[in-house]
Amino acid sequence: MDDERPDVLTIGRLAHRTGLPVRTLRFWSDEGAVPPVGRSAGGYRLYDAESVARVELVRTLRELGLGLDDVCRVLSGRTTLAGVADAHVAALDAQIRSLKVSRAVLSTVAKRGSTVEETALMNRLARLSAAERKQIVDEFKEEVFGGLDDPRLRDRMRAFSIELPDDPTPEQVDAWIELAELVRDPGFRARLRTWMELNTPIPGQGRPPGASIWWARQIVQTVAEVRKGGVAPEGPAAAEVLSELFGDADQAAVLRSLEAGIEAGAEHYRRLVARVRGQNSSPDATEELEWLARALRAADWT
Repeated sequence: MDDERPDVLTIGRLAHRTGLPVRTLRFWSDEGAVPPVGRSAGGYRLYDAESVARVELVRTLRELGLGLDDVCRVLSGRTTLAGVADAHVAALDAQIRSLKVSRAVLSTVAKRGSTVEETALMNRLARLSAAERKQIVDEFKEEVFGGLDDPRLRDRMRAFSIELPDDPTPEQVDAWIELAELVRDPGFRARLRTWMELNTPIPGQGRPPGASIWWARQIVQTVAEVRKGGVAPEGPAAAEVLSELFGDADQAAVLRSLEAGIEAGAEHYRRLVARVRGQNSSPDATEELEWLARALRAADWT
């Protein structure tokens, strides 16, 4: 009988050779992925050595995520493996991006202990399109920076963008969720607007005292060094630091600007923007700015 020849395999022997269940091989055979090379006198399917290689190929393609329909199209020559693989790469990329977003949202939920309602909001924010994200940022920019009479600020804001890349890391998605919640908060917008107004030059006048705190990182670095040296903000050594940093500037105005920025959370906002962009931002300067504010409150301005 044909099914007793060593070069011919019954489906049971094929299963033994390949390590796959008979049920799987029968299904693949019915779908045309591994057709039999013949039938025995009793009507049983028969396979040969090439069938073993074909089973291995089908298994490989299935493990790579190809559907059985695509496998049959490739094996029959109706399409190329390269074409199918390219389509699956695109599909896998989309799935990976979606999984990264899901992971970031769930990670944020776990850290915050969020409610169901908060989780739903974060999920919507994370899955916004690029155009929808841009609209949120543009509305924020207009409310916070619009109408401020400072050509340099206008140029900076025109070029300013907060863009989440097409393939963001979980950390970037997490930062975007927090940033989107922040810039949509009317209270934050109002506080940041107040701070910006205190730092915007009045036409015909110079830059307001204190504006340099937020744009010149050497001020923060100087404060970090004196803090490391153990200098207390209320002592005479701190007063000398203030004199070196601000000279004869109006220290009361400097303090107003500084307090407005601290209240607005400008430092936290700056670091969130950097995280969304995937940039290595400078270290968190909140403690240095608060030290500076304490020193200014303790200073004798008379």
